[in-house]
Order: sequence, then structure tokens, then C-alpha cells
Amino acid sequence: MANPRWVMLGLLICVVAAATGAVFAQSPAPKSGFITTADGVRIHYLEQGRGPAMLFVPGWTMSAKIWAPQIAHFSAAHRVVAMDPRGQGDSAKPADGYFPAARARDIRAVVDGLKLAPVVLVGWSMGVSEVASYVEQFGTSSLSAVVLVDGIAGTDPNPALIASMVRFAATMLTDRQKTTDGFVRSMYRTPQSEDYLASVIADSLKMPTSAAVAVMVGSITTDARAGLARIDKPVMLAVAPGGPWTAVYEDMRARMPGCRFVSFEGAGHALFVDQSGKFNAEVEALVKR
Repeated sequence: MANPRWVMLGLLICVVAAATGAVFAQSPAPKSGFITTADGVRIHYLEQGRGPAMLFVPGWTMSAKIWAPQIAHFSAAHRVVAMDPRGQGDSAKPADGYFPAARARDIRAVVDGLKLAPVVLVGWSMGVSEVASYVEQFGTSSLSAVVLVDGIAGTDPNPALIASMVRFAATMLTDRQKTTDGFVRSMYRTPQSEDYLASVIADSLKMPTSAAVAVMVGSITTDARAGLARIDKPVMLAVAPGGPWTAVYEDMRARMPGCRFVSFEGAGHALFVDQSGKFNAEVEALVKR
């Protein structure tokens, strides 16, 4: 005969599990929507939560869904919006507009169209130069804080860097699938499931190859560092240490008085996924300022 204590414990576990599952099942999925820019481009976004606004801008070829850990976390107390930049994810794929200044105007269209100001603006990778360009063009009156994630706003002419980027662009043109697969897998230092990686790769491949190369050229030929000095709101620079950008990050940090500089040891380029708990906590600390 079964021990009554174990029977009761089993029933309790079942009740707790069922209740937990019900809570997860009732958790709403992010809302999917579109705004249209002044030049007629439909920009897709995901939105969840209520409260002070946060806008997340993904990096090169990535979609809004890359910010899933932040959407889930911050939507408990914030209105969280993550956008697909033009050419990426489910946004329109026009022929033009793949340089930081134009994509910054797309960010402004989202801020204005959704009435997000004052908003915490978060940009990752190539999104960093777009956020810096946003500040160059529009200042900070619509912002409450700025978060720059593992990307640069510009650098001095570097022939070796340009040659390296041109070689990478060539691999995009000759074997997009293989290059994308390798690039996505290189973004992480913590194990990710094959289903997750396949999803990120599929989203990356939604961007036309010509547009992906155009964005890369636009980024490496743009210097938006002047925008960094204009940031007069709480600002954080979050980086994965090592690599070729150490000196550039220090220069960026020096251009932003009061910058909160956070190094994510052991994280990859997608540090907000690798170490989402630390990243979210650091952003929260910034916002509280």
C-alpha cells in the first residue's frame, strides 16, 4: 500500500505544476504591429507590457525576436517595444535606406508613431551607430536613458578592418546560408538549443543579401561618434571583453561623461542572451538613475 505522505506530496506537486502551467499559458504573447515611415516603409515591431517605455533595436540582419529575454523580463513593469529595422525580420525590404542616418529616422518614426517618448533606447551591434545617429539628428529630448550594447559608433580609418569586412561580405555573396549559420553560432558563448539557433538563422536569412551587405557598408563608413558627446541622459555601454574593439570602447566611454561601463566576462556578442539576468539587472540599475 502506498505511503499516504507520498501520495499527498504527489498530489501537491501535480496541483502546483498545473497552476504554474496555467499561469504560463495565460501569459500574453507580444503584440505584433506596423508603423509606416515618412518614405513609405512599413516597420514591424513587437510590443508587450505597460508603463515607462523601452525600445530595443537589434543588430545586423537580426529580428526583434532576438530580444525575447528582455521583452519577457521588462514587460512586467514597462511598455517594451522591439523593432525589426528596415530590411530585417518582418519589416519591408526596400531598395534604399540602409545606412545609419536613415535607419535612425526609422527609429524616430517608431518613437513618434507609438508615442514612446520619453523612452529608454537600447541598440545592439550595428544598432549602436544607429542610436548614436539618432542622437546626432534628434538630440535626447525624447529619451530617458540610452543603452549601447557591444557595438561601435564609428572609428578612425582602418584599412585592415575594411579589408576584413569586405572579405566577410564576399562570403555573404558566395554562400549566404553557410556564412549566416557560422555568424549566428559565433554570437553565443553559452549553449543554445538547435531549435533556437535554427530560428535565429531563419530570421537572419529574411534580410536580402544585397541589403545585408549595404547595411554593413553603411555602418563601417559612418562615424556617428559626435552623437555620443550629446548624450545627457543616463547611459550604459555594455560589452563582451576582448576582440579588436577594446580601444574603441574606451574612446566611446571617454566621450560620454558619467557612462556606466559594464564588461560581460564569458559572454559572446549576444551578451544580453548569454547573460540575460546580469544584463537586465544592469539596465534596471541604469533606469533607476
